[in-house]
Amino acid sequence: MTQQRRRRRGLRGLLAACAAAATILVGGLVMATPANAATVDTGAWYVLVNRQSGKAMEVANWSTADGEIVQQWDRNDGAWQQWRFVDAGDGFYRLINKNSGKALDLWGWSTADGGEFRQFQDLNGANQQFKLSDSEGGRIRLINRHSNKAVTVTDRSTANGATITQLSNNNQQNQQWELAKVGSGGGTTNPPSGSFPAWPSANGQQKVSDTIEVGGSFDGGMKRYYGISSGDQDESQPAMFELSNGETLKNVIIGTGAGDGVHCTGTCTLQNVWWEDVGEDAATLKGSSSSQVMTVDGGGARSASDKVFQHNGPGKFVIKNFQVSDFGKLYRSCGNCSTQYARTVVVDNVQVTAPGKSLVGINSNLGDKATLTNVTIIGDSSKKIAICEEYKGVTSGEPSKIGSGPSSACGYSTSNITYE
Repeated sequence: MTQQRRRRRGLRGLLAACAAAATILVGGLVMATPANAATVDTGAWYVLVNRQSGKAMEVANWSTADGEIVQQWDRNDGAWQQWRFVDAGDGFYRLINKNSGKALDLWGWSTADGGEFRQFQDLNGANQQFKLSDSEGGRIRLINRHSNKAVTVTDRSTANGATITQLSNNNQQNQQWELAKVGSGGGTTNPPSGSFPAWPSANGQQKVSDTIEVGGSFDGGMKRYYGISSGDQDESQPAMFELSNGETLKNVIIGTGAGDGVHCTGTCTLQNVWWEDVGEDAATLKGSSSSQVMTVDGGGARSASDKVFQHNGPGKFVIKNFQVSDFGKLYRSCGNCSTQYARTVVVDNVQVTAPGKSLVGINSNLGDKATLTNVTIIGDSSKKIAICEEYKGVTSGEPSKIGSGPSSACGYSTSNITYE
């Protein structure tokens, strides 16, 4: 063999070796590419839309409370359906809900199929951390760091209210999520018209013979409480529940024989409370502090022949994300209490279904102020339901009506009221 041929063969061997090395290198690079290459914008808000159902993952009942369930619902881009991905390191993220500021949490640190996801304060635990794994069509799966299981719509359901649980990572369609980017300014702060939840079904029931003192926080688990009264409208009936300053009542259905509903003697919160048949009143703010605030968040009331909410003490009354039907007055500042105060009421995102008489009644001569926003009225094409009425409040006798409509005391504009 000539020296020239040896050189050519040596060159071919060198080229082959280089090619093999390049193949190994390329293969190594391919193998080093993460299987879950999905990326997110940690400065943006996302709605997570399930492939199987086409519905969005949300915190139920627009709740801001620890332990509230996470479910699916028709997409509406509400703040309770928006999530931000926060970098937790090592390729994991925490999902923070825009409405509550709380994290998607694998409840009870479960490792079992069917373990629930709820919301809880952001503690950056492994049960609150998720890896993004690619799926078809740009969708992702969310794999929990603690359990190594996938975020799943339970039983492949396509129904509103189906819970979000974990299941072994099978890349099923009910485990695949589209990340619909909303952006930091996207979405709404209140449920849009039509997105209010249906009236709940009771999870058992309990007859009440004496007023229940709440004592901190009372979660009724959607049980119906009924029968403290005969169900009439007489004055001075006992309350079903009584809350002291700083206390919370949530996830309760109040049935027939509700008496005087709920009494609050200081700052208190009623969350996801439903009155099926309002007795004397649904709830009353009493107390004596000008700084007290009673907040009704979510829930609903119906069949109130007179008032739903009564404001006897000082302070502020907030009614938001609430629905009411077949009622007299949604809110009334006491017109003839023996001691009177300047009171404030805020009504925001309320769905009203006729028949009804008025939404808000205040005593403008005593300095009462009302603010109403995002009100939807259904079935009142003649606009018979008064939005805000002003009275001359007294300490004895009967108050007299002195005005109706937008004013310096009745703070709203016609653009805040939608008729359907």
